[in-house]
Amino acid sequence: MRELIYLDQSSTSFPKAPGVGSAMKDLLENHGVNIGRGNYQEAYSVESDVLDTRERLAELFGARDPRRVIFTPSVTYSLNTFFDGFLQPGDHVVVSGMEHNAVMRPLTRLTKTKGIRYTAARANERGEVPVEAFEKVLEPDTKALITLHASNVSGTILPVEAIGRLCRERGLIFVLDSAQTAGSLPIDIEEMNIGFLAFTGHKGLLGPQGIGGFVITKDLAGRLDPLITGGTGSRSNSLEQPVFLPDKYESGTMNIPGIIGLRAALIFLEEQGIQKLHEKKMALTKRFLDGLAGIKGLNTVGLPGVGGRTSVVSITAVDRDNAEVAFELEHGWNIMTRVGLHCAPMAHQSLGTFPAGTVRFSFGSMNTEKEIDTTLEALETVISRG
Repeated sequence: MRELIYLDQSSTSFPKAPGVGSAMKDLLENHGVNIGRGNYQEAYSVESDVLDTRERLAELFGARDPRRVIFTPSVTYSLNTFFDGFLQPGDHVVVSGMEHNAVMRPLTRLTKTKGIRYTAARANERGEVPVEAFEKVLEPDTKALITLHASNVSGTILPVEAIGRLCRERGLIFVLDSAQTAGSLPIDIEEMNIGFLAFTGHKGLLGPQGIGGFVITKDLAGRLDPLITGGTGSRSNSLEQPVFLPDKYESGTMNIPGIIGLRAALIFLEEQGIQKLHEKKMALTKRFLDGLAGIKGLNTVGLPGVGGRTSVVSITAVDRDNAEVAFELEHGWNIMTRVGLHCAPMAHQSLGTFPAGTVRFSFGSMNTEKEIDTTLEALETVISRG
């Protein structure tokens, strides 16, 4: 049987960073205590590692205070915290025409339950959304601008610096979904004027599933209600939720094994250098795009080259069903991809690939040139069968 070629890094990174599994195993087998509850040295030791993880994330995202880094299970959970905790009846928000359902489903729900309104800034067929498109749809009642950093379908990067400046000028909260870019592209919440940054640990950060979070400004923290309330291990004499960070948003027992696994991944990224790893991913992306140019019978979605994109490439087959192509890549060549609409129907409508969707290839720093070449050979073989 052929060796596995995993090209679904946008769904979750694989393999995880070296040391992630062993760090989680060590915690569960040797240090499986709770934090914020146990008043003994072992608990304090684990809490120190949790704080260290928070501090590393604060450094990564340009947050001056690590208490502003809040742990949640995922980007989706984080975004729901913002939507439910900040938006009020009658509020208007602006999104991009490339959004994932992590944004669109909560907003759609709130249009029915709270009377929230939203407008999508138009994206072109390459997935680009210029800042002028956002500015064009702002209204007097607009409270926030919400967008992903890069598309999970086409890899197209949005102009977040310019969007941040626009939000500063108009007094809007800028909410950024970094699911596809954290651990790959530079993010500085101060320089980019990001009020609420949602991140996940299991993609570009190379950590385990089930751990993510958000970074919030001090001002917004004073205006954002928590999604859930309950025990925090602090102010236990009061029936009121603590108002200080991070406790305000971290009720209940946290995913400590996930945090410890993420810590190991962050240490690896710091040692290797995120920019160096990103350059490798983009070199593989260029090799793949160059190879696709010589294969007839398929179309590449999004931008034509590596400029302005992440290491994500989607294709559509001209005379084949996309699902059949993905099936044959898996069963004939042991190549793992993702096919369909990728939880982003609005993005596919913008790209002109709805409802058929695409076959998506996404590359990580642990993929190899040999895997790229094998995949191109497999694609040419599969497509030629018509």
